[in-house]
Amino acid sequence: MNNTLIAILAILSYLASGLIIGLRLFGNHFELRLPRLGGITLGLAGVALHSVVLYHTLFTDNGLNLGIFNATSLAAWIVVLALMLSAISKPVENLGIVLLPLAAIALILELTFPTTYIFDPTASWGLRIHAIISLMAYSLFTMAAVQAGLLAIQDRHLHNKHPGGFVRALPPLQTMEVLLFEMIIIGFILLSIGLLSGFMFLENMFAQHLAHKTILSIASWLVFGTLLWGRFRFGWRGRTAIRWTLSGFVVLMLAYFGSKAVVELVLAGN
Repeated sequence: MNNTLIAILAILSYLASGLIIGLRLFGNHFELRLPRLGGITLGLAGVALHSVVLYHTLFTDNGLNLGIFNATSLAAWIVVLALMLSAISKPVENLGIVLLPLAAIALILELTFPTTYIFDPTASWGLRIHAIISLMAYSLFTMAAVQAGLLAIQDRHLHNKHPGGFVRALPPLQTMEVLLFEMIIIGFILLSIGLLSGFMFLENMFAQHLAHKTILSIASWLVFGTLLWGRFRFGWRGRTAIRWTLSGFVVLMLAYFGSKAVVELVLAGN
């Protein structure tokens, strides 16, 4: 089957899954017609189709193509896969109202603006593990950032005493916070391993083309580390946790995708 057609089917599956989740959240009268499992199933179907697209775009005769839009698409695939698998046992599928459309957009960008950045085929296994773990960390923190956004909306509605249908459809505030910190803890562990492996297997983490990425990644690690320390030492929660989570996420995204955008789209064009 044509790769473009498979990508279109993946995009439609993601959007349909997001639509079902959105209708369940914003309109309770749809709940009987649109079972929770329907959104998860369509999301997993999108993941399966997306994996076929990634196979054809990432793996080339010259090596692994991790151009910025390919890498964005891969990160989106990891995010949605983790989300859908987690949703089987935990009430996290609500994150799909943001993450599923973003995954669809990532696929569209990958097809519309093909980029090339060949990962060194002679790279050591340690460097390959570093790249994979770093992408997994970015993906977990993306989920955490969306969770923090939903938590902020929920917190505002509850403080204003206007718990509308959307807020009532979300899990309790305490459950939402527990899920948020579970994502942050796992993401922090992966980011720590990613940084450690980078220092072990890269010749110079502070080389000119890596300096900004390294410094921003360490800054993000410090932000999330401070948040976890504040959580366990002082019981930080609510708006404090939301602000720290979103701040750390922005810094981390600038570290990876901001650096790739500058190197591949700005400097490469000069």
